[in-house]
Amino acid sequence: MTSPQEILPGVIFYSYLSAERREKVCFWNHHTLILQVSGQFTLETSAQTMSITGGQMLLIGKNQVGALTKMPLPGAHYETIVISLQENLLRTIALEEKFDERHKYNGQQNFIIPSNDFLQGYFQSIVPYARNAGAAMTDELGILKVKEVVKLLLLALPSLRSFLFDFSEPHKIDLEKFMLSNFHFNVPVERFAQLTGRSLAGFKRDFQKTFGTPPRHWLQEKRLDTAKYLIESKRKKPTAIYLDLGFKSLSHFSFSFKKKFGYSPNYTGNTSVLQ
Repeated sequence: MTSPQEILPGVIFYSYLSAERREKVCFWNHHTLILQVSGQFTLETSAQTMSITGGQMLLIGKNQVGALTKMPLPGAHYETIVISLQENLLRTIALEEKFDERHKYNGQQNFIIPSNDFLQGYFQSIVPYARNAGAAMTDELGILKVKEVVKLLLLALPSLRSFLFDFSEPHKIDLEKFMLSNFHFNVPVERFAQLTGRSLAGFKRDFQKTFGTPPRHWLQEKRLDTAKYLIESKRKKPTAIYLDLGFKSLSHFSFSFKKKFGYSPNYTGNTSVLQ
């Protein structure tokens, strides 16, 4: 079986690991529920860092970018079930339940869900399907399981109603503040535009007004300047920072660094920095 395994295509996934894995950049188009079976799951965004272990649940808000760390605990494997709460299904639930949320949600984006007997019962009911690669889970049953967990989430945290059923388009947010907090994530400019509530053309126009330079050039310069600071002032090794600053490979980082500053990142001035 591959990992992650689709249990209900595009909606329910099962992941298992025997070694730690860090996924530097993840983008969530939809609200996503993490059911941690075993091991530790850590989410890092520019605003929050949250961790859950076996038996806990984490709800991740849509239209976010962040990093994940998946870590088995000693003597055990890592297991998690991921449920994508897609907007078309949430719209159906809103119609069925006669929800009419007219105000844009502006609160917290990620939640550790408090456990109760109902959620624990749900947890136990879905684990066998995941471990058996979705055996006997039809599309109809899968949708029912997603609807069930949405209603149980609202029972546990009624305040999630305005969070889950906000179907408004992302509003324009403070571009300068957002980019200074998220420049290190290696995502396309098109994603940055979406996350700031802009069309690509609008994003480029506003970016030029704000920073006086095109976004791709600014991102490269900002990442390299940050790398120089971390290497020279914080004694960081190039191998420890290049991924965290949005570079896909050490060779690309080293080439770009040397092109900008005239020397290798492994040697700054008269100070050697060992890899």
